Amino acid sequence: MKKVGGIFLALLISLAFPTAIGSKGECHSIGMAVEFNDHAACAYVAMERGWYEDEGVNFTAYDSYVTGMRLASAIARGDIQVAYMCLAPAVLAYSRGVPIKIVAGTHKYGYGLVVSPGIMSVSDLEGKTIGCVREGAPVDLLLHRLMEEYDLKNVRVRRMNPLEQVIALETGRIDGAFLPEHHATVAECKGFHMLIESQDLWPDMPGSVLMVKTDLIEEDPETVRKMVRVTQKATNWINENPDDAARILARKLDTQLSVIRKSMQRLDYTTDIDARSVQEMIDYMAKLGYIQKGITAQDMLDTRFLYER
Repeated sequence: MKKVGGIFLALLISLAFPTAIGSKGECHSIGMAVEFNDHAACAYVAMERGWYEDEGVNFTAYDSYVTGMRLASAIARGDIQVAYMCLAPAVLAYSRGVPIKIVAGTHKYGYGLVVSPGIMSVSDLEGKTIGCVREGAPVDLLLHRLMEEYDLKNVRVRRMNPLEQVIALETGRIDGAFLPEHHATVAECKGFHMLIESQDLWPDMPGSVLMVKTDLIEEDPETVRKMVRVTQKATNWINENPDDAARILARKLDTQLSVIRKSMQRLDYTTDIDARSVQEMIDYMAKLGYIQKGITAQDMLDTRFLYER
């Protein structure tokens, strides 16, 4: 987990003084978390350009996490009210009783299987070792779909975070790595082969979302409205100014500009969130036994702010 900014001091302040419930025009202090990758491009861009501040949204905590799974654990602790995170970890958090709602999407796709030279087809993965993050993450779901679709019987899976997977690839400890962007493109640019992308396995796969705690919606809907508005503004700006956005992300993620630019082209940045696509992911997670059956997309979605005029 990578901490960003003066979080400790901010948290002390937030504990010492009750958080104000803001009406329109007032400032509401909330804790926010993002993933340390270009999935959260809209958040990084909005922070860089001061758009949250312009809307009167103040962050008592601003945390960055290497994986969405770790971010999901942080949400349960209570100091995070909003997060930009992959959909699957959000579903896991909800299934475990964390009261959250998805109020906007941020992108589709954004995952890839990178393999060592010599592996030219999916069938070559038989008997090989693939790195992947924890069970229930989007790349884990994609790995299951890959093994089902191509009837792979003998694939060893080693669980490690994205940074560790790239190192393991370089040192020959694994033969492939199923990674979120931008990490997949980082590995590719180190000489490894992008064998398959998420859109090849899962058409219209939802990537990440803007998640908020339900009590924030109930107590301060105006702040949620502002968060959605900034997310839409930043997403539109990214699509209209891809080079400028890539420069911001390259600096924030401490990664070469050429790598970030290539990686971002593999994502479809959009705030639209389709209930049928969300339900497909929920159902697949239930099929794999990661969550209980019966959860519906309607349980998790609250798009009133996204589509209001």
